[in-house]
Amino acid sequence: MIVFRDRGARGHHRGALVDARHSFSFGDYHDPRHMGFRSLRVLNEDRVVPGAGFPEHGHQDMEIVTIVLSGAVAHRDSLGNEAVIRAGDVQRMSAGTGVTHSEMNPSGEEQAHALQIWIIPSEFGLAPSYEQKSFPPDALRNRLVTVASGEGRAGSLRLHQDAAIEVARLDEGATLARPLSPERGYWVQVASGLIGLNGTEMRPGDGAALSGETLLEIEAETEAELVLLDLA
Repeated sequence: MIVFRDRGARGHHRGALVDARHSFSFGDYHDPRHMGFRSLRVLNEDRVVPGAGFPEHGHQDMEIVTIVLSGAVAHRDSLGNEAVIRAGDVQRMSAGTGVTHSEMNPSGEEQAHALQIWIIPSEFGLAPSYEQKSFPPDALRNRLVTVASGEGRAGSLRLHQDAAIEVARLDEGATLARPLSPERGYWVQVASGLIGLNGTEMRPGDGAALSGETLLEIEAETEAELVLLDLA
């Protein structure tokens, strides 16, 4: 079964500094029909004007993954980490017993565009931790690359959950076929471009939940970038 989540049906918060779209209930947006998918709790698409962002705030018992699509995000946290996450970078912060952090757009000119993904960990009360890694565009070209996983396989960031996050950048006309386990759930999020997912067109911001499927077939109608979450 494939259930599509139209980009226009997402929750929307638009302020002077941040334009955010929420695939699942988040903040002031609450929809009991969209509270998450398996261990995936939050999938936000954020656009932040130069110099703005999210001042210091706290989290607990959540795996928080940030994928920067364009621009940059400056991160600072109570663990002492300070880093700039740029397009192509992926960050994982395990909030565990509690951590505070800020995420700001350090540019004076360029908008920051990022996906933020929250995954419920398999165990609560873990020690907070942080990882960041760059994945060059050529490494993601026309193939799915694991950027985060429960066991940190193939040099990916480590998640404290039986889950994986894969990213692909596709040329126009490129195709991908990925076997799926019918016992697991999968979420596809289109970051840019137009794709066909098992024959159905998807546009930037569209998502899809797959359950009980055995094959994922993607065809890029234009240059495209997509994120696939593999969830127990």
